[in-house]
Amino acid sequence: MSFTIYPAIDMRDGRCVRLEQGDFNKETVYGENPFEVAKEFAETGASWIHMVDLDGAKAGSKQNAEHVLRVAKELDCKVQIGGGIRSEEDVRFYLDQGVDRVIIGSLAVKDIEMTKHLLRQYGDQIAIGLDARDGYVSTAGWLEKSEIQAVDLGLELAEAGATTFIYTDIAKDGMLSGPNVKEIVRLGEVTGVNVIASGGIQGLEDLYKLKEYKDQHVIGSIVGKALYSKRFTLAEALEVEGS
Repeated sequence: MSFTIYPAIDMRDGRCVRLEQGDFNKETVYGENPFEVAKEFAETGASWIHMVDLDGAKAGSKQNAEHVLRVAKELDCKVQIGGGIRSEEDVRFYLDQGVDRVIIGSLAVKDIEMTKHLLRQYGDQIAIGLDARDGYVSTAGWLEKSEIQAVDLGLELAEAGATTFIYTDIAKDGMLSGPNVKEIVRLGEVTGVNVIASGGIQGLEDLYKLKEYKDQHVIGSIVGKALYSKRFTLAEALEVEGS
């Protein structure tokens, strides 16, 4: 099983930003043009770019789609997008225009039957975003906490055909405090589904640690704040991927 690095571009008001623990009041701007950031990632050798429409997640509708589509059409890398995707129409909008994978988050909690339909219809072009706070899934840009445990939702969607989960421990996100390796590995073991780790990466040692579990369904890691705050370079992270 291979291990893939996913450099992250979180978009708000058309800019590239990072939040702390999903708090919209704790924002740092890292670039005025998401495409230029993505271009640099692609030229460095990233095979995938992880994009998040933060405005869309909060509003419940696509807000930064033009940046996503430009990256998908003009750069030599694969793109996955999450944030504000609430219907099959939204999924088709992105997939029909060259995006490789669409991330379903809030919809998986609020309309599980539609989510199961999307999994049947689009297979591995759908990833399920399990964003957890204290083990429970949060929705609407992490502003709302559900009563559903991430592992329970993961099990149900695994049975429905999910092939990829993106697991984020919200308490870790943007805090440079290390990923929640225990829960990431547990999700993969319990569901038997591939998991991409997200949240808390602070150094290359975290990536090496996660890669130790690549044969236990941990297939990659999203890197965001550590990259932007120069804890390591994307080139160094990609060396972990290739080691």
